[in-house]
Amino acid sequence: MSIPTPPSLPRHIAIIMDGNRRWAKNRFMPAGLGHAAGAQRVRDIVKACAEMGIPHLSLFAFSTENWKRPPEEITGLMGLFRTYLQREIRDMNANGVRLKVLGDKQRFSESLQKLIADAEQQTAHNLGITLYICANYGGRWDMLQAVQAWQKNNSNLSLDSLTEASLAPYLSTADAPEVDLLIRTGGESRVSNFLLWQAAYAELFFCEELWPDFTGETLNQALVWFAGRDRRFGSSAPI
Repeated sequence: MSIPTPPSLPRHIAIIMDGNRRWAKNRFMPAGLGHAAGAQRVRDIVKACAEMGIPHLSLFAFSTENWKRPPEEITGLMGLFRTYLQREIRDMNANGVRLKVLGDKQRFSESLQKLIADAEQQTAHNLGITLYICANYGGRWDMLQAVQAWQKNNSNLSLDSLTEASLAPYLSTADAPEVDLLIRTGGESRVSNFLLWQAAYAELFFCEELWPDFTGETLNQALVWFAGRDRRFGSSAPI
């Protein structure tokens, strides 16, 4: 299977990494080991996207709804996030990865917030792929905070003055193009409050593989499928 080449490659891929817990359950393992296997898969897929020249990759790591999970699982996820930030910076710099963490970071511990800020600062000047880790993120939250930020900076204007173009710079992904391809693993077919504004015209690719089993081969399948899509963006003729 041949890999598409620019301009048929998406500029921005977003992935809902679903299936870590089921992957562990199928192997009679605790959920934490499934999340650890999923973190390893993140490394592989980021590297694959960087090598193909895809400029933007967003990964749904922890949603605003995930706080409802058992406390021990949340503690494990926060620990895994901490470990990822500490261990991956060297490889990110070696591979030109610029890291940005999107979401409401205020709910994280101060030490984790500092790790996030340090990781973002250390990779800020990398010119390869930009990796967006969406943590304590929700699409509805993103739109709400954008409106609030716009209103704060435009207190002399009424909401009647707000347009799509004027709101876009206040979204958490203000420096990224809109999502071209949204992938969800794990056999589910929903977007789960992920990048709702940014994925308005995204092509949606759903696959059965649980996230720890998602390989470069499946990524290539998604890219070949994407390259064959007729993207009209609401018009009557291909663009």
